[in-house]
Amino acid sequence: MPNSAPLTEDEREELAHLLPAWIIDGEVLRRSLEFSDFAEAWAFMERVAVIAEECQHHPDWTNSWNRVELAVTTHSAGCLTHLDLAFAKAVDALF
Repeated sequence: MPNSAPLTEDEREELAHLLPAWIIDGEVLRRSLEFSDFAEAWAFMERVAVIAEECQHHPDWTNSWNRVELAVTTHSAGCLTHLDLAFAKAVDALF
């Protein structure tokens, strides 16, 4: 399991390349997704919940019909960490 060590400056600079679907917003990684309908969005959220439980790292998220908004940061560290990077990569692997 990845640790919650803060990302280095070099690692932060690589985030846009490693996670092109995510927005780096200060100390938060954000991703917006749109699905065909509510059921598809909910099914995606169920798959993300499994990832969150496996790595014990849970996103802040919202759902409105066919849209899901994800935000992930390591609150206890107050910054982006290797745990956030691993979580985002795992979510991206769902596609």
